[in-house]
Amino acid sequence: MARFNSSAGDGLSAQLGQAKAQALAHWQALGERERFAVGAIGLLLGLLLAWSVLLAPALRTLKTAPAELDRLELQLQQMQAQAQEALALRAAPPVPADQAQAALKASVDHLGAAARLNLTGDRAVVTLTGVAPELLQGWLGEVRSAARARPVEAQLTRGPKGYSGTLVLSLGGA
Repeated sequence: MARFNSSAGDGLSAQLGQAKAQALAHWQALGERERFAVGAIGLLLGLLLAWSVLLAPALRTLKTAPAELDRLELQLQQMQAQAQEALALRAAPPVPADQAQAALKASVDHLGAAARLNLTGDRAVVTLTGVAPELLQGWLGEVRSAARARPVEAQLTRGPKGYSGTLVLSLGGA
């Protein structure tokens, strides 16, 4: 069974007692004005510490909380709307392959010269050149709802004229 050296603890206790006695003697050696100044400085440091550790972060949180809650509420509503849209699309009947291809061709035609379509079975490869982000977003929504096509691979880069690259879409209900 191990024994602890109590003399080490006693030595530390003695050193603390000695330091306390020295500090008390130094305090009593100070004049009335010096004790008041040291006390005032101690009080000010305590108040500064309380402000910076306890009050300032709490006040900052109270100030920013309403805007953060509004932002999170908006984000939640957007996510719920997307979930409802996903459920509606999942419940929608599948589009026949020829109709899906026709809808996809029509949507690519809306993009004009910025897009080329290559159909291979149930896959479609769309090559984009400088398509604006808003236009791409709208086109993807149109393709998803009209042709029931979903992107399975995307290699896009954003340049000064918009997005360029390829999108591989899967046609059909699978």
